[in-house]
Amino acid sequence: MFHDDHNEKSFTRRAFFVGALQFLGLCILGGRLAWLQIAQGRQYKTLSDKNRINIKIVPPSRGEIVDRFGVPLAVNKQNFRVLIIPEQVDDLEKSLKTLGKVIELEPDTIKRVMKRASRSPKFIPIKVKEDLSWEEVAKIEVNLPDLPGLSIDRGEIRNYPYRDATAHIIGYVRSPSQEDLDKQNDPVLGLPGFKIGKTGIEKVYEDQLRGHAGASEVEVNVSGREVRELRRKSATLGQRVTLSVDGELQRFTLEALSAHKAASAVVMDANTGALYAIASYPSFDPNMFVRGLTNEEWQIIRDDPVHPQTNKAISGQYPPASTFKMLTALAGLEAGVINEHTRVQCPGHYEYGGHTFHCWKKYGHGSMDLVGALEQSCDTYFYKMATEVGIEKIAAMANRFGLGQKLNLELGGEKSGLIPNKAWKKKALGERWQHGETIVASIGQGYILTTPLQLAVMTAQLVNGGYAIRPWITEDITQGSTWQKSTKGNALGINQKHLDLVMKGMNAVVNNEKGTAYKSRIETEGMEMGGKTGTAQVQRITAEQRKLGIKNEDLAWEQRHHALFVGYVPLDKPQYVCAVVVEHGIGGSRAAAPLAKLLLEETQRRNPASSQTKIGQVL
Repeated sequence: MFHDDHNEKSFTRRAFFVGALQFLGLCILGGRLAWLQIAQGRQYKTLSDKNRINIKIVPPSRGEIVDRFGVPLAVNKQNFRVLIIPEQVDDLEKSLKTLGKVIELEPDTIKRVMKRASRSPKFIPIKVKEDLSWEEVAKIEVNLPDLPGLSIDRGEIRNYPYRDATAHIIGYVRSPSQEDLDKQNDPVLGLPGFKIGKTGIEKVYEDQLRGHAGASEVEVNVSGREVRELRRKSATLGQRVTLSVDGELQRFTLEALSAHKAASAVVMDANTGALYAIASYPSFDPNMFVRGLTNEEWQIIRDDPVHPQTNKAISGQYPPASTFKMLTALAGLEAGVINEHTRVQCPGHYEYGGHTFHCWKKYGHGSMDLVGALEQSCDTYFYKMATEVGIEKIAAMANRFGLGQKLNLELGGEKSGLIPNKAWKKKALGERWQHGETIVASIGQGYILTTPLQLAVMTAQLVNGGYAIRPWITEDITQGSTWQKSTKGNALGINQKHLDLVMKGMNAVVNNEKGTAYKSRIETEGMEMGGKTGTAQVQRITAEQRKLGIKNEDLAWEQRHHALFVGYVPLDKPQYVCAVVVEHGIGGSRAAAPLAKLLLEETQRRNPASSQTKIGQVL
């Protein structure tokens, strides 16, 4: 009996001990659960949500670029593309080759995707091909069960309705390079198919046009498939950029230039500096760069000897030839070397320092005053004047009119040209300036180089009363309202009587029967044109070639003279100016003046002076 009582007490103690341990364990477990669920509940809920909620970047729509009338020059259109997620395929290359059997894929495309995949996280989708046709989309959708990791995505693609006509102005967008990704800490750049501005206005106003990305919180299951969207912050549309350019006039200008192998033209407002057209031929289709060039397409553009990617209107540098004579004349008038009555006898040549300088007219022009010398482009008149004026005063006048310096147009890639003087030659070539070089410079030859844009600005300042202007395409938003582009700048300090005399000569060039551009005159009343022809020598015809009767047009194309013309309309109150350069066009009156006539007539028809309004701001 005692033994049983002893065993019962022993069992009771053990049961109590075990129960106490169990109770203690439950207390610890309960306390831990309370700690996790109450004190640490919010933290673990956040961690859990991160496991089941994906944050997706919502790319912004790029802002439109429109012309002065609101006509779209760069827009977004719907784009279907095929994407692949590397982590969802066993063999990426094999999957891409399988896709290549469904739709056409370039071998370079597969290489590009493989290269991108090696540099990016495996879970980030990579664009394989975009701008898919409906037929291609249907083929992929039907074959999706056999195409793991691939999906169709709908987005936007940049489109340029005016194609090659506005390529040098608008530029184009392309996928960011690795350098772009490294420089800019913006995750939106890593999205498949996202593109940034690479040239032109697209590049200059990239920050404004890009907009700001949004975000989407998406619930996903354990396999990563999207279940539902929980929350969305919409992306902010990029700003709209309005240009001073007239889209249809721009198209008209390029079509006119296409009659020649290589040419450029600028049409601008003489009083405000607003550019209405700035064209360079040949051009290219920027839509090709957006979708991606094949090697063959790129080689064709790259190897073209007339360089379609170069904007010749701002980067082409040419001797201004006789279009420079107006500045030589102003330098002579200001120095008091000549006046409106000064006459020079032109026998067809000018003798100086034992050298003979020929006038373009073999047997000469006879007795010439300044207006007549401009009208008939007599070289001898300016040869004699230049020897008395000197290169320093001629160069100084050219600099006042904006030659030999960049005009800081928004597009980028602009060249400065060259206005030589004694100091320049000593520094650049280590040689002294020669008197004969002044004679050659007086007619816009020798070392002098200018761009079509500079010639247009020069002409505008000649005919607007001698006021400085700056060429522009868009309002400078960094300046705000502190600087109005639609107003003239400071006066250049040119005597108005001298300007009137030069303009009288430019009027005669086009509207007098002896004028070098008489055949290109505008006969519509109230739309008449004034201007100046120029023929820039590329290769001199030797005396031996002259004896054989060889003319400039008999030479190879690249050895022929450049043809130039600068003009303005209308005669009474100049509103528009233009500058035309036809590479190897033989003569200004032959090739450039007829183009200027077409452009200035069309400009006046499309933009009558009475309807001018201030535009160009970024909206």
